[in-house]
Amino acid sequence: MTPIAKSGRPVTDLTLDAVRAGELTPEDVRIHPETLERQAQVAQDHGNPQLAANFRRAAELTDIPDAKVMAIYEALRPGRSSLAQLAAIADELDALGAPANAALVREAAATYADRGLAH
Repeated sequence: MTPIAKSGRPVTDLTLDAVRAGELTPEDVRIHPETLERQAQVAQDHGNPQLAANFRRAAELTDIPDAKVMAIYEALRPGRSSLAQLAAIADELDALGAPANAALVREAAATYADRGLAH
């Protein structure tokens, strides 16, 4: 199966000629969650469950706006957020259909609590 862009376009259609002709949109250069899931399966099949989990979390994030992802990234930096703020982020990720990312934020919050890294 040919990998596809977020737009649904086959990646084989993403050429320099298509760029020059103005035929591509931003969605054409974004990765599709199914492509990330296939990469996760390859990683899993080759004995790398951590990489597989990373690909699966990335797949969950493909439908979340970039600004929201960056805000979450900033909030996860040690000392940037309270435990309540991190819990709210995790709840929001669950509501957005990103349970693996929500679990990661909860894990980070627990670690920050243990190490005194939340404010």
